[in-house]
Amino acid sequence: MLGPVILAASRSDRMRRLISAAPVTKQVVDRFIPGETVDEIVPIVRNLTDRGLELTMDVVGEDITRPEQAEAARDAYLRLVERLEGLDLGTRAEMSVKLSMFGQALEDGHELALKNVRPVVEAAAAIGTTVTLDAEDHTTLDSMFAIHEELRKDFPQTGCVIQAYLFRTEADARRLAANGSRVRLVKGAYKEPAEVAHQDRHEIDKAYVRILRTLMDGEGYPMIGSHDPRLISIAQELAHRAGRKLDEYEFQMLYGIRGDEHLRLAAEGHRMRVYTAYGTDWYGYFMRRLAEKPANLRFFARSMITKG
Repeated sequence: MLGPVILAASRSDRMRRLISAAPVTKQVVDRFIPGETVDEIVPIVRNLTDRGLELTMDVVGEDITRPEQAEAARDAYLRLVERLEGLDLGTRAEMSVKLSMFGQALEDGHELALKNVRPVVEAAAAIGTTVTLDAEDHTTLDSMFAIHEELRKDFPQTGCVIQAYLFRTEADARRLAANGSRVRLVKGAYKEPAEVAHQDRHEIDKAYVRILRTLMDGEGYPMIGSHDPRLISIAQELAHRAGRKLDEYEFQMLYGIRGDEHLRLAAEGHRMRVYTAYGTDWYGYFMRRLAEKPANLRFFARSMITKG
């Protein structure tokens, strides 16, 4: 019930100021966002990869109102690529990008986002890794999928994200599974109307399983974005039925959530990729993490009470 309220708060400047000013906030944010700069995040990358984990890295920030901000976001990712090159990790450290950061919502935003994201995808390919295009709210998806298709002409390893709670996603999954894409399946973390998305969590879970079966039976590379133990178990069973080897799909979870499970899956031989965000504009990302799971909200509230 609180999820929609928190997602609404994620778009409130007043709530942003209130939460950002709370003394305890940074201590809690650090659980999900382990650094603000690329220099701070490099030791995290080394630590996780030394423990057998892989990463997808997100430079947080979505409120782009001017083309110069979109260019700055592009340049932040290019600096990240430059630092990753020295670590020689290949696909063990890829990147996730939100096209809103690259100017998608601005005038001529589709062309602007494509223009800004292409150099990041090119730079990633040059050091042996890749980029995944994150899904945002449903109004942005046609543009995201079109950019994904355009990038894949030159960089077929470019991935994308689909969201199980949207009614359109089953058709999207069939199309993507047929052409060999890298596809991350998540439940969805944006407030969407009942006209376009399931509202009941059980219906979302059932849709997730149907879509995951399509991906596992298809020709692409499925990436299971979930912390749900039941869905993880179902994913393993579907992979087994589809005859997939352990390196033909992967699990993905957020930094700061179920860390023991990250290590368990990696120890069993699974590819386990940790979605690791960093940057100063953390508010929207942080609020969605609270909205996704009641335990995250309880953790924040408890910290506010005991340390505030």
